[in-house]
Amino acid sequence: MGFLKEFKAFALKGNVMDMAVGVIIGGAFGKIVTSLVNDILMPPIGMLLGNVDFKELKVNLAALKDVAVSAINEGAAPSEPVYWNYGAFLQQCIDFAILAFCVFMLVKLMNKLSNLKKKEEEAPAPAPAPAPEPAPSKEEVLLAEIRDLLKEKK
Repeated sequence: MGFLKEFKAFALKGNVMDMAVGVIIGGAFGKIVTSLVNDILMPPIGMLLGNVDFKELKVNLAALKDVAVSAINEGAAPSEPVYWNYGAFLQQCIDFAILAFCVFMLVKLMNKLSNLKKKEEEAPAPAPAPAPEPAPSKEEVLLAEIRDLLKEKK
């Protein structure tokens, strides 16, 4: 029974819950960045490069093999197409770069906010007001009256 209690304490600990929320939000954020790249950024870039769709950029490796084989064996049957999809890879690299930049900016912002909070906590508290002087004793009051009377006689 101790194992189940230990697991429950671990699973409900704040760090684990924060991590789970982070993973879920991160997955959704990744989809947003993918859509940003695929639907917003890549179409104008493709248009600037001559109406190129990066997803469709590929090299038919079987055709390269057929050229080499036909040079050796004339009349060989063409191979099934095998594609090297370098356009999809380029698009994933752009996705990664944008996502990494966004995470970097988010971490930078969180560090800045954390540093501000630390500075507020480390700021010295204002000095306490000085304690009022204690009331003079009866003897001091009597001596002060005598002094004042002596000053008046002079």
